[in-house]
Amino acid sequence: MSTYARHLAESVHALHPSTELSGVDPAASPTSLPGAGGWVHLHFTDRLWGADAASAAAAIEAIAAERPFTATLHDVPQPSDRLHFDRRAAAYRRVVEAASGVVCNSRHEADLLREFTSGEVSPTVIPLPVAAAHPFARPAELEQEVALLGFYYPGKGHDRVLEAVGRLAATGASDARAVPPRVVALGRASGGHEPDLERMRARAARRGLRFEATGYLSDPELLRRSRRVAVPVIAHDHVSASGSLASWISAGRRPLVVRSRYMEEMAALRPGTLTLVGPEDLAEAIARALADPASTWLSGDESLHPTGRDAVDLYCAFWAEAMAR
Repeated sequence: MSTYARHLAESVHALHPSTELSGVDPAASPTSLPGAGGWVHLHFTDRLWGADAASAAAAIEAIAAERPFTATLHDVPQPSDRLHFDRRAAAYRRVVEAASGVVCNSRHEADLLREFTSGEVSPTVIPLPVAAAHPFARPAELEQEVALLGFYYPGKGHDRVLEAVGRLAATGASDARAVPPRVVALGRASGGHEPDLERMRARAARRGLRFEATGYLSDPELLRRSRRVAVPVIAHDHVSASGSLASWISAGRRPLVVRSRYMEEMAALRPGTLTLVGPEDLAEAIARALADPASTWLSGDESLHPTGRDAVDLYCAFWAEAMAR
């Protein structure tokens, strides 16, 4: 979320230099924000704005008391939040009520917001942008790796992919020598989830499978590794918007993606840029991708809209409408 917010802000500022860029300390006074009481746009998820959902909502309400604001809502509450669901839904409802307008990054998220926070809200949908895949030559050889991209945390799908690769190992279906591919997490553990990552390593070792987490990768190194893996995968248990998908596509890859309402929306938005599979079919899909590497690459003819420039234009139109109300 923070990377997306920064890139969007920098892109808006490049085209409209009168806008101000600022990082926000949620614990600071609202009067410390730039612009002396002027309009601001915030990116909100409760986990970044407070110690708990209620305090995060209170921080936003304090800003609303000082100035008008709009917000992009991330990680919208859904029942899979389990014990935290009611508190998160109440917090997002408070943010929606305080804002002059809100953005969601998918119709799926907008539907969740209406269903679980306020049926009166009418969020503007601006999908996460995708950068045009840079011109590149495909590597002559790919690493025999099945990779997931981004922060590691439970529910991201690493366990699902490990299980699928374990099935390949059991049947010898991964290649002629029956050597299963390595499962790789391209990134580091999300804050507080380092023990979960260690448990995943131990689980893989007990099964005789290879698992690696790269740790932090710079943008150039992440791009290089994204183009070296044999099979890019997205396998979240519950996903409402996916920066990982945008990153794979920007690297020129066509990832295997476990089917969900959000991913079906993205497949319709950018046809040919991902391969939908059922969770029960993931092992077979990985085997097919290993046998047909070309299926995991974009041809270059796919439409990648909305791009970053499209997103800026859509946001500017959203702000103009919100300020005119």
